[in-house]
Amino acid sequence: MDIQVIKGEILEQQADLLVLGVHEFSEEQGPVFKRLSNDLQEKLQIHLESNEFEGKSGQQVLLPAPDAIHAAYVLIVGLGNKKDGLASTVRQIAGSVMKTAKSLGLSSVALELFGEDAKEYDAKTIARNLVESLLIADYDFSRYKEAEKKKVVIGPITICTTESKHVRLANGVLDDTRSIVDGVNIARDLVNTPAGDMNPAHLAEAAHDIAKQSNNISIKVLGKKECEKLGMGSYLSVAEGSDAPPQFIHLTYTPNKKAKKVVALVGKGVTFDSGGLSIKPSNGMMTMKCDMAGSAAVLGAFATLDQLQPALEVHGIIAATENMINGKATRPGDVVTASNGKTIEILNTDAEGRLTLADALHYAAQLDPDYTIDLATLTGACAVALGEEISAAMGNDDAFMKKVLSAAELADEGMWPMPLPSSYEKLLKSDIADIRNISRTRYGGSLTAGLFLQNFVADDMKWVHLDIAGPAFAERPIGTYIQKGGTGFGVRTLAYFLKSL
Repeated sequence: MDIQVIKGEILEQQADLLVLGVHEFSEEQGPVFKRLSNDLQEKLQIHLESNEFEGKSGQQVLLPAPDAIHAAYVLIVGLGNKKDGLASTVRQIAGSVMKTAKSLGLSSVALELFGEDAKEYDAKTIARNLVESLLIADYDFSRYKEAEKKKVVIGPITICTTESKHVRLANGVLDDTRSIVDGVNIARDLVNTPAGDMNPAHLAEAAHDIAKQSNNISIKVLGKKECEKLGMGSYLSVAEGSDAPPQFIHLTYTPNKKAKKVVALVGKGVTFDSGGLSIKPSNGMMTMKCDMAGSAAVLGAFATLDQLQPALEVHGIIAATENMINGKATRPGDVVTASNGKTIEILNTDAEGRLTLADALHYAAQLDPDYTIDLATLTGACAVALGEEISAAMGNDDAFMKKVLSAAELADEGMWPMPLPSSYEKLLKSDIADIRNISRTRYGGSLTAGLFLQNFVADDMKWVHLDIAGPAFAERPIGTYIQKGGTGFGVRTLAYFLKSL
């Protein structure tokens, strides 16, 4: 999609769709309306009043463009109260713009760099959020659809501002923003691809493709025998029930200059989760292709690194496998040994993600990272607690947690800090092993899962665990700019976190 930021008057632009922003009504209607002729103001005002438009955030009115405007349609969108920030509002506007353009079969769009008349205006943030959301809203997963349904191609999109400095600030974020959204869409494609076409080998291939496109990213993939030599009995116990061989993926980004920090990103890579012998009901399997969304987020983040060029050594670690059923499948009651020497009593084979992450986190610890983040569609309990749009964040370092949450806020990805209460550790105590893989109670399942993982985190390791079970896959559209299916959740947070270091 061609997006450009120019200095110019929005009302002078030629486009199929012209988008005008109006603050919540007061005595003044805003700079755009002031530039209209009295006659045109009256005509527009009639349309707005007939639609009970008051300029509130989320309101919009579509009308045929008056003769004096060089467009087919005008979309008037509410910006809300001028005193309120626009950072979130412009994201929803972007989604509405894309939806309107596609539904009408329009291509060219012109809109404002909204909010220039507001105090403490932040052109960079508004531009980033606007462009990011326009690009995310343009996503379409049509790999398996008939070719006769032609997609509406949107573009060019012209963003207008009357200030030269705003043009410079806005253009300064375009390349990074495009790269981050490309990473988001890579993750979405991976999650949306059916598990039959996205097994561990396919996931490893996707990682290889990302590495091939970069001079700074290297990759190694460990097979079953290599993982056995490293003592990864926890991870391999999940892989036993599948005919698809496990693939332990390790990506490394090395900066051109000396690295300031070392960061490890660990993603759950269960490409399909049947539940194993603790089998899920059939309707519970329908979206289990998304159980590798954590690994997809890691790969999406790696796809951004050449553009972002952080002065960091970044490791991406994915213990990829399927959780299936055959004669070799791990049985409830089996005891396995993880690579850190801890024995695990497996009482539910559907609590498999934590088993793969156990060995992946221990592997990450050997790299002596300054920061470690794992992302996993780990527990249904998390979705019960926080819903479908918010992930849980747990960790062992408050300052690190604040950095991650700040990045999530910047990315418009909902995250909520949750505790890791030591008093709950007793719920994971096994009668015959060091630890059991599920709690003794059905309550607090996301917390006990986090506590389980903590057993495989080194004592001096700064660690944050993100349970993305809710927002990783959207059963319905979220807001106006995120469609059904894989959301790419976590990519933006990781990218902004890495940029902040």
